[in-house]
Amino acid sequence: MRTSDPARRAAYDTLRAVSGHDAYANLVLPGILNERHLDARDAALATELAYGTLRAQGTYDAILAECVDRPLAQLDPELLDLLRLGAHQLLATRIPPHAAVAATVDLAREVLHEGAARMSNAVLRRVGQSDFDAWLDRIAPNPQDDPEGYLALYRAHPRWIVSALWDSLAAHRGAETAHEEIDDLLRADNERPGVTLVARPGLATVEDLLDEGAEPGRFARTAAYLPHGDPGRIEAVRRGRAGVQDEGSQLVALALAEAKMEGVDELWLDLCAGPGGKAALLAATVAERGGRLIAAELAPHRSRLVKRALQPIPGLHKAITADGTVPAWNSASFDRVIADVPCTGLGALRRRPEARWRRSAGDVALLAETQKKLLHSALDSARPGGLVAYVTCSPHLAETRVVVDDVLRRRTDVARVDARPYLPGVPELGDGPDVQLWPHVHGTDAMYLALLRRERA
Repeated sequence: MRTSDPARRAAYDTLRAVSGHDAYANLVLPGILNERHLDARDAALATELAYGTLRAQGTYDAILAECVDRPLAQLDPELLDLLRLGAHQLLATRIPPHAAVAATVDLAREVLHEGAARMSNAVLRRVGQSDFDAWLDRIAPNPQDDPEGYLALYRAHPRWIVSALWDSLAAHRGAETAHEEIDDLLRADNERPGVTLVARPGLATVEDLLDEGAEPGRFARTAAYLPHGDPGRIEAVRRGRAGVQDEGSQLVALALAEAKMEGVDELWLDLCAGPGGKAALLAATVAERGGRLIAAELAPHRSRLVKRALQPIPGLHKAITADGTVPAWNSASFDRVIADVPCTGLGALRRRPEARWRRSAGDVALLAETQKKLLHSALDSARPGGLVAYVTCSPHLAETRVVVDDVLRRRTDVARVDARPYLPGVPELGDGPDVQLWPHVHGTDAMYLALLRRERA
């Protein structure tokens, strides 16, 4: 697509795909950059503009509302996305204000019409009359009177998410520490994470990844970090012997694999396997022990991704399309089970910039019912003496501790296992027995892990 400003056009088209078609920026933007052959500089600018605008969208809307003479809901969605893009350039980048306004006005003229260009010029000039801190002083509540409300605008998180994260920090790290760290956590959510690689046991080693320019991971024996470049350039990744996987995700899977257990240990189950990262790591691990993994996934397209992830791994592993709440297998069949359940994804907001504005507090209660059903199913699927890992990529208490506590209150055949010894070298894991990782403490997604042992009733 020919345009005088390919970086801003790519960013704008990404915003439109996200807000107009419920797309995911991390899936849409790479395709746009490849299709249009943007050079490295324009690609970097497009990525910063798209991700930055989406991440702070709620805050920019609050500022724009002060500069527009009608409710934002009455604006054309295409124009609103342009104004958000311009506000991000003015308030959060080093782009000179006159250039930010002029470029956005030119883009409005190119993709919309002259009237939109004139309105963009007027609104963005009002936005540019103050910097970000001055706007916050004007529109945000006093941080002493309403710290959650202030942080919601300052760090661009919906208030309900700020409240949930603060509660979880307090539960896991203490009220005083939570008060000190909540801003650090929200700030970490706004920083783009680096690329983390996983060397799948028996197929690749971390040393193989280091030889191709990666750096050692912090904690997981399988992890390496890629400081720059496309992971697809690494041969082990191209061949499926390694993959891209957050280190926290690796840690919780390895904890299940390494936890002590008596008796046979040859058949494992991934109850909610899509898109396949944990399944591939677990399959490679159990294959080294002469066992195999069954990976179940409800969504057919995600089940196909799981099957693809398992293909390079030796052994009789199997990916099936199945509903984990209605098992397609006999009960008490598996030695180890992981239930990485569907959740709000509040632990991976740094990877999905639009996610915080798509979720609502009402989603938590709906998901919790499914999470409980899946945990019951996982426990039923494990043999007596077998182990179950309940995992979420959310630190929300209603998706983590509350789910586990509620399920265990209804059963007499389950014992909690202290998960902390199976994350060796990872600091600040709290009082246990469950584990909550944090972006601002561990540099990982906010993964939660509860290890449970199935016992005879």
